[in-house]
Amino acid sequence: MNLRDRLKQYEQKKKPYLADEAAAQTTQNVGKAYKEQDATAKNNSFFKIKDICQRRAAEDDAFYRADSKETRNELRPRLEELVHEVATELGYPLSELEVRQLSVELLDEIYGLGPIEPLMADPSVADILINGYNQIYVERHGKLELTPISFISEDHLRNKVDRMLYTTGRRVDERSPLVDARLPDGSRVNVIIPPLAVDGIVVSIRRFPDKHLRPKDLITFGAMTDQMYRFLELAVKAGLNILVCGGTGSGKTTTLNILSGLIPEDERVVTIEDSAELRMQQQHVVRLETRPSNAEGVGEISQRELLKNALRMRPDRIILGEVRGGEVLDMLQAMNTGHDGSLATLHANNPRDCISRLELMINLSGVDIPANSIRKQISSAIDLIIFVERGKDGKRRIKSITEVLGVEEDNVVLQEIYQFELKHDPILGVSKGRFRATGIRASCSKKCDEVGIHMPAELFNFEQEVF
Repeated sequence: MNLRDRLKQYEQKKKPYLADEAAAQTTQNVGKAYKEQDATAKNNSFFKIKDICQRRAAEDDAFYRADSKETRNELRPRLEELVHEVATELGYPLSELEVRQLSVELLDEIYGLGPIEPLMADPSVADILINGYNQIYVERHGKLELTPISFISEDHLRNKVDRMLYTTGRRVDERSPLVDARLPDGSRVNVIIPPLAVDGIVVSIRRFPDKHLRPKDLITFGAMTDQMYRFLELAVKAGLNILVCGGTGSGKTTTLNILSGLIPEDERVVTIEDSAELRMQQQHVVRLETRPSNAEGVGEISQRELLKNALRMRPDRIILGEVRGGEVLDMLQAMNTGHDGSLATLHANNPRDCISRLELMINLSGVDIPANSIRKQISSAIDLIIFVERGKDGKRRIKSITEVLGVEEDNVVLQEIYQFELKHDPILGVSKGRFRATGIRASCSKKCDEVGIHMPAELFNFEQEVF
């Protein structure tokens, strides 16, 4: 029996017996009245103890001072003693297990993010989506689930949002009602508040696994095959320029992390991101992060400015977390002028759409370049496009690997090297897919040969089923 149930049971024992049953119109009304009283008593008892403990803890500087030498684990026994003392004063006897349970919740309130702290510690949770104080969804294994967790009120949620942003140096208020930030554990958080969010504060937290996924993990999960990985490994080592495209939550950053891990240790890598998410495994890495404008609307540092500066930092490889604006032109120029082996991600629905989006972003950057020249710039800069997708079954896979060949009749010519096909088996009632090589030997293998890297013929002739 948990703490709240025990408090509920204790409150029931304290209720006076209803001597005059005739005062209730029906037995159903009596049962309904008891349920309402039970719920009220349970919540009141629990929150009463918690509220008093929290107010008393606030009077002790040791719990709230940032420079306190006492750690969370050292303060926990003192908090358990406080819980036991308050529960005794109020006449609610608690077991040692219940005292520890309540003290953990109080520690989460004081040091953490309150009710969502257990979700932040759950490795199976990829996204935490807070739609107002009383509705929290999580994503596990590619599927959304509604949780029974909620905040006490909108003010309670706002307090935890402020705590999240405190360590990031960002803030959210009426003048800046939306914000993107990166938490100390590497999680990415987006906050939007009223009046932009009609139904209350909305918080979206994208979490990243503590354990860095390795290529063999993706092969085991059925996200790609061993042959595809070997092809990408040789392509990265040979210095081919690669774009990873896909929709939101499709696994672009994970794929980019895998590719970045293949870069040789003796090369200098510069990463540029809006929120630093990449987990580079090399030793010689320079990480750059954009800065938004301040409350007065000044001080913004964009990806384009960072990219221009990065070119002066003697990089061997440049990695762009996500291409979304005018920096695309500088990126293509860098790829065409000696910075081979650069990597980037892009939102797109397929490889062809990826090319269209690059053209659109160049046009929106304010430069006046003929369409044919833009396409020639793209085709000479990009070697491979990796398209990743999250299927309806929630699994993330590399849907295709496509080669950029050149421009023909004002169109960028693409050639698919690998593809994934998903089919539903009505007999077994399961979805199964098939990775296969199209049988075409990649033209980029000639570039690899020039630097002494040979791509075996067996990489371009295979089929493999996955579930």
